[in-house]
Amino acid sequence: MSRTRARAHTRVRATTLAVLLAALAACSPSGSPDSHDGEAPQAAADGPVKVAVTPEGDRVPAGEPVRVTATGGTLTSVRVTDDEGHRLTGKVAADGRSWVSDRKAVPGAAYTVTAATRTAAGTAKSIKAAFSTAPAEKVNKVDWRPGAKATVGVAQPISLVFDHPVKNRAEVEKQLRITTSNNTEGSWGWIRDWSGRDRVDWRPRTYWKPGTEVTLKAELNGTDSGADGGWFVRDYTTTFTIGARQIVQVDLDRHRLTLVRDGETVRRIPVSGGTPGGDKRSWRGTAVLMAKEGTINMNSETVGLGDAYDKMVDYSMRLTWSGMYAHAAPWNARYFGNSNQSSGCIGMSDANAAWFYGQVRPGDPFEITGKDTKGVVDPGNGFGAWNLSWAQWQQKSALR
Repeated sequence: MSRTRARAHTRVRATTLAVLLAALAACSPSGSPDSHDGEAPQAAADGPVKVAVTPEGDRVPAGEPVRVTATGGTLTSVRVTDDEGHRLTGKVAADGRSWVSDRKAVPGAAYTVTAATRTAAGTAKSIKAAFSTAPAEKVNKVDWRPGAKATVGVAQPISLVFDHPVKNRAEVEKQLRITTSNNTEGSWGWIRDWSGRDRVDWRPRTYWKPGTEVTLKAELNGTDSGADGGWFVRDYTTTFTIGARQIVQVDLDRHRLTLVRDGETVRRIPVSGGTPGGDKRSWRGTAVLMAKEGTINMNSETVGLGDAYDKMVDYSMRLTWSGMYAHAAPWNARYFGNSNQSSGCIGMSDANAAWFYGQVRPGDPFEITGKDTKGVVDPGNGFGAWNLSWAQWQQKSALR
């Protein structure tokens, strides 16, 4: 290689080195206002996570979910408990920024909220907050049927009757959950009970399938009934089972009652129904056996018939709130099978009544036909929902 070419290569290497040294000088922390005399730069500041809880304060209105939000970090868990140890469950959102309880805060409770947080840098911390709700000025209670662990007939509805009016029907209905062992189709329907109180029933589309297991969970605690109704302050639950398919066919024109079990006729019984032509007539349509009441006093004045009767009656089986029963009526023996001469009930002999009483159970349907009756059993007069078509019944749901 010539000296000229060697000197050229030397100049190139020198120039390149100078450029590199200049670049390094430009990147050096020595010229930066944040320099630390050659030390590595520090990580970003690890600020606290701010947590907000609603509701907040003392004696705040009940009936809203508890909400927890985080800024400057994320929530890793949230625990909300009341002063009796009951817990409001919920889930942290996917982004970790919020949490909402599944249930609403209930009246008259003191809540403690414990939120576990984590900063962007990984620092974990636990934050606590507290609030209380105002007590309920008015409480709405529920009477429900059927009772827990009962075995009932194929026409038995689930029925809830409220002490006070329910204006927020949709909100209440959302809290009512029915589960069955075979996914039975059904619907809630709001009606006026014979007592004048608000009531909601759940009936299947068709009669229940025998053996079905049914559970009602009414998670009403913390739900407001609306104006004049008050708050619900507890939950309700019941489970029951459907028994054999028994249908009682009552032909008032033929003066005959027939018990049909699983499609087979078990027995035909001569009966006498309500006297034609006035207030003593029977109802027609589908009534449901509400209760087996045994020996009871029947007084005509309680059903608006003056002083027509006042006597003890055996094997009494209630069909309506308005006072229609099936029962023993030995004083009408000469009319059984040939004439309707009762005060509205379905009467039969002592022997037949005793046998029949032992065969039927609450929830069995009585399908009553006849030309001269008071009319069809109303949905609120006992369990008369079966006298509406499925489409009509569905329209009574507050969620339709």
